[in-house]
Amino acid sequence: MLKFFSQFRVTKYAKGETILRAGDTPQGVYFIKKGFVKLNSTSKEGKELTLVLYKEGDFFPVVWAFFGGEKGSIYSFETLTDTEILRSPREVFMDLVMSKPDVFLDITKDMITRFRSSLRRMEFLAFGNSSAKLASILLILARDLGVYKSIGTEIQVPLTHKDIANLVGVTRKTVSLELKKFDRKGYIGYSKKLIVIKDKEILEKKAII
Repeated sequence: MLKFFSQFRVTKYAKGETILRAGDTPQGVYFIKKGFVKLNSTSKEGKELTLVLYKEGDFFPVVWAFFGGEKGSIYSFETLTDTEILRSPREVFMDLVMSKPDVFLDITKDMITRFRSSLRRMEFLAFGNSSAKLASILLILARDLGVYKSIGTEIQVPLTHKDIANLVGVTRKTVSLELKKFDRKGYIGYSKKLIVIKDKEILEKKAII
């Protein structure tokens, strides 16, 4: 996909910048060349819930890309780091997808994987205490965004306590307290600003998944 999207101009976004607001009509299909992007849902009361984290090589918004329409996504897309985006016109992107069965198959597999992850997220948002929820999301992040190092599995995206709280559906204060417990007991550690999973087996026992 990088080869296809590389024909288009790079747009750079700073950390914390909104790429698409809820209700905006997308200007095309966005491909992440570098960085991380989060998809947020915001309640009427202003409470945020992060539904998906996108990494290098991912593209969005998928539903709009396939079905179009004047209205954009009901979600917002915001950068977690300094990010570089390549943007293709929707029609050009869909021409590629429909003419290349292997590309269509890869996209379908990716969508199924995200759907399965969403089901897991729904489970731990509905069940379990804050400790189990945090253990669950750390394991998911390690699986999807982790790189194995000598000290453990390093989650490659720099997440604040608020970012994690929005993923888990609890308060930032709760996340801070639970992370301190996990750190003190040796379940996790830190490499600069990145979380490192040091004891995966213990987290799996505490988790809902």
